Amino acid sequence: MPDLLPRYGTASLSEVVPALLHAIGSPLDDRPPALVLPPARAAVLLLVDGLGHELLHTHAADAPVLAGLTDAGPLTVGFPSTTPISLTSLGTGLPPGAHGTLGLSFRVDGRLLDALGWSEGRRDRRETLVPEQVQPEPTALERAAAAGVDVRVVSHREFRTSGLTRSGLRGGEYRGVGALGDLAAEILSGVDDRVPGPRLVYGYHADLDQLGHVYGPGSPAWRWQLRQIDALAGMLIEALPAGTLFAVTGDHGMVTVDRTVDADTTPELQQGVALLGGDPRARHVYTEPGAADDVLAAWRAVLGDDAVVVLRDQAVAEGWFGPVADRVLDRIGDVVVALRGTAAVVRTEFEPYLASFPGQHGSFTSAEQLVPLLTH
Repeated sequence: MPDLLPRYGTASLSEVVPALLHAIGSPLDDRPPALVLPPARAAVLLLVDGLGHELLHTHAADAPVLAGLTDAGPLTVGFPSTTPISLTSLGTGLPPGAHGTLGLSFRVDGRLLDALGWSEGRRDRRETLVPEQVQPEPTALERAAAAGVDVRVVSHREFRTSGLTRSGLRGGEYRGVGALGDLAAEILSGVDDRVPGPRLVYGYHADLDQLGHVYGPGSPAWRWQLRQIDALAGMLIEALPAGTLFAVTGDHGMVTVDRTVDADTTPELQQGVALLGGDPRARHVYTEPGAADDVLAAWRAVLGDDAVVVLRDQAVAEGWFGPVADRVLDRIGDVVVALRGTAAVVRTEFEPYLASFPGQHGSFTSAEQLVPLLTH
């Protein structure tokens, strides 16, 4: 059993957008929200990729504005604790087992889909694995827009038509940006108090995660980036119109790995394996027919105490993904691997860039699972 299972339905990323919509008087349904936020005329949610609760607490001196806000969290992000899963949970208001985006890469119709690039190898799969069909559930953003909320998504311009945006964050008006300046400008224009009606603005910033991967979380480069984000938050708070609820969260934390096993050069981890998905901290192992038990034993023997290694049925029964819809059950590995401590299963041949990162995330440690929900 993992040390920290996600708190689906009570205190996870899936509950954030419904709570914000309830706060601005436009609830998605009649149920009371799992997270209670103060009422407001409009709401802004800034998601900082890689902003973990423990990392922010450790480096509070670099982020005095953020550290001084009210924290309605910490929240858990879900499993795997990786960007595509978390952003889809945020946008849909659903746990991973319901929306079906289940890994950095995962099997869909027999293919290993890279959810960030919506690709298979170098091949764009947006036409053959149509994002709106891979994730067909209406998003919370779509439902809010259909109910009359002015919804705006502010993110990098290159993500406008990405598979991840189309699958998990569709709904409302997309405003593409390129830097902190136009991110701030578009967020602020989205809550202009001269425009009547409820308004929800979702803004996304990616650079903290990128620097954490490349240099390690807590590195000098990472800390300088955190300081810039803190300055952005301070300026937004000063400029937001009265009656606007400002919230900040993350999609996962991060750990610095110090020991790795290479699945591409370890024969014991290859026998009986048809496809290997996930990321270095959370692996989906898709096995050849009849090989699941042997693969389970081999991976447990190689990884030992560095991982929790279980069959699909056990992971589902224990609630790793929340309630799992029948249509997505085979997207979960026949064997599921969650790394413990600071270990990782890398792929130096098939994922050389990803394998080179000192900063990784995806598993159940509190450093990866917990994110803040800061409000002002």
